[in-house]
Amino acid sequence: MTMKKTIKSLKIICIMLLIAFAFVACDKDYSSVKSDIEGLENFNTDAKKFPIVAFNKKMKPVQTSDLSSNSLGIYNGNIYGLTTAGVVSQIVPTRFNPVFGLETELESVILTIPYFATNEGGDENDPESTLYSMEEKDSLFGNAPIKLSVYRNNYFLRDFNPENAEETQKYYSNANSTINFDSHLGELLYVDDDFFPSPTEIVITEENEEGEEEVTQRIAPSLRVELLNPGGDFWETLLFFDDDSDIPHPELSNPNNFKEYFRGLYFKTEAIDGNGHMTMLNFGLASVVVNYSFRIDEDSDEREDGFLSFNFNGVRLNVLENDLSNTVIDNADAAANEVDGDENLFLKGGEGSMAIIDLFNGDVFDDELGVDVPAFDYFMSKKEQWLINEANLVFYVDQGQVSGQEPDRIMLYKLNSNLPLIDYFIDGSTNTFDPLNSKINHSRILERDEDENGVKYKIRLTEHINSIFVRDSTNTKLGLVVSTNVNEILQSCLLDSEDETVTNVPSGSVMSPRGTILHGSNENVAEEKRAQLEIFYTEPEN
Repeated sequence: MTMKKTIKSLKIICIMLLIAFAFVACDKDYSSVKSDIEGLENFNTDAKKFPIVAFNKKMKPVQTSDLSSNSLGIYNGNIYGLTTAGVVSQIVPTRFNPVFGLETELESVILTIPYFATNEGGDENDPESTLYSMEEKDSLFGNAPIKLSVYRNNYFLRDFNPENAEETQKYYSNANSTINFDSHLGELLYVDDDFFPSPTEIVITEENEEGEEEVTQRIAPSLRVELLNPGGDFWETLLFFDDDSDIPHPELSNPNNFKEYFRGLYFKTEAIDGNGHMTMLNFGLASVVVNYSFRIDEDSDEREDGFLSFNFNGVRLNVLENDLSNTVIDNADAAANEVDGDENLFLKGGEGSMAIIDLFNGDVFDDELGVDVPAFDYFMSKKEQWLINEANLVFYVDQGQVSGQEPDRIMLYKLNSNLPLIDYFIDGSTNTFDPLNSKINHSRILERDEDENGVKYKIRLTEHINSIFVRDSTNTKLGLVVSTNVNEILQSCLLDSEDETVTNVPSGSVMSPRGTILHGSNENVAEEKRAQLEIFYTEPEN
C-alpha cells in the first residue's frame, strides 16, 4: 500500500471516529427528549411523509486506479447496452537481482488471478476437495463467453502526478480514449476465443518417486493460464536467461527499473456475437510465476528447478467503455429536473449514472394551519413535540423498464463530505466475508417478487434525520448509487469535477457493472410508487 493510500485510509478512520463521538453527543439530547416523552401518560405514535427532490446526474469519467478488485469482461445491461471492462496492470518481482544458474531453461509461466467464489464446503464423494459456487452476488455477471487476450503493455504507468510529486497518479475509466492501450500493444502472451470462468477447484498434481500422480496443491477457482509467447522466446529474453555471467542486470535490480523495463500486462476483452459476461477478479492475491530449470555447476549435468514470482502490487486500473449508441444516460442527464425532481432515476455503476437527493424539498400540509407550508420548516417546528422513532427512504423499481438484472444493493452518501450517513457507521451488521449481507439494518437488500423481479429498496436514515432535528446538522444533499460491495467506501474521484456538486463516488459503485431504473420524486409519479421520506414519530396527546 502506498503512503498516499495509507494517509487516505487514516483520514477516513479519523472522520469515522469523529462521527461516532458526535453521535454520542447527539444521543444525549435524543435521550433527554425521549425521557420527557416517556414521562407522559398519554402519547400517540404516527407517521408522516415528506417530499424530496431526486434527479439524475451522469457521472464523468471516474477514477479506476487504486480499486481493491477489478472487473473484467463484457456486461450486457440491456437498458444501458454493453459495458466493456479491460485491465492494465504493472507486475513486480518479489525478489531482485536474481541468479538463475547455468544453462537456464524456461519450463512454464503461470498466471493465477482468484475469482470471488463462495466456499460451499466439502464434496461428500471426495473429502479432500472443496466445492465452490459463483453467482451474481459474488463476482459473475452474465452467462456468455468472451474473447480474452493478454498482451504485454508498452505504455508506462506513472506512480506519481508529475505536476505534484506528493500525489499519486490517478487513472480514469476513459483511459482507452485518452491513452488508447490498443496502440501500445506488445507481444501476445495468451488468447482464448471462448473464455468463461469455472467455479471448479483447481487441483495440481505431480508424479512422485513411484511414478504415481499425487495432489500437491488445491487452488480456489481462479483465472489460471500459461502466459507463453507462441513461437517466440519472450520470457527468456526478458529475464536474460541466455546470460550466464554473474553481472547483475539493472533492469532486474529494483522495482522502479523493472516497471520501466517491463511495463505490465493488458487484459483485453471482446464480445462474442454482442454478448458476454463480467467477472470480478482479486488482483490482490494474483501472481505470475516463471518456472525454470538450471544446471547446478559446470562439472555436473544435474539440474534443479527454480522460480521467480511477480505480484500485481504496482499501478493497476480498469478501462471501462460504455456502448456509445445507447443514449439512455445522456438523455436522462440532459432532461434532469433539479426543481421538481425526475420521474425516473437511472442508476448505473462504473462510469455510469447516479441520483442526487435533496430531502425536505417541497411543501407539506399543516393540519393546524390548514395550508401547505415548506416541508423543512414544518419538520423543524416539531422539535419540542416529536420523538423520531424511525426514518426511511423507499425507492421502487420501475418494473416496466427493467427485467430482473437490477443490483441487490444501493448506497446513500453525503455529497459535502463524500462519506456514508451516520446510520451506516453505527450499523452493527457489518459482514466482511459476505458483503451482500453487510449493513442491512441501514440499507436493505433489494426486495424481489416471486418472479425475482426487483420491487423496492429501503434505506433507514433515522440517526441522520435525528442529527438534523436535534443537533441542527446541515441538511446536505445526498448521492444515491448502485454498489457491488457496500463495504467499499473509499472514494473514487470524478475527472475535472472540482466545481461540481459531485466530486467523488464510493469505489463500490465503480466496481459494479449493473444498473436499474427507479421511480423518482416528480409529482407525476403515482404516490404509492413515488420516492419520499417517511418519518415515524411519537408525540404527546393534547
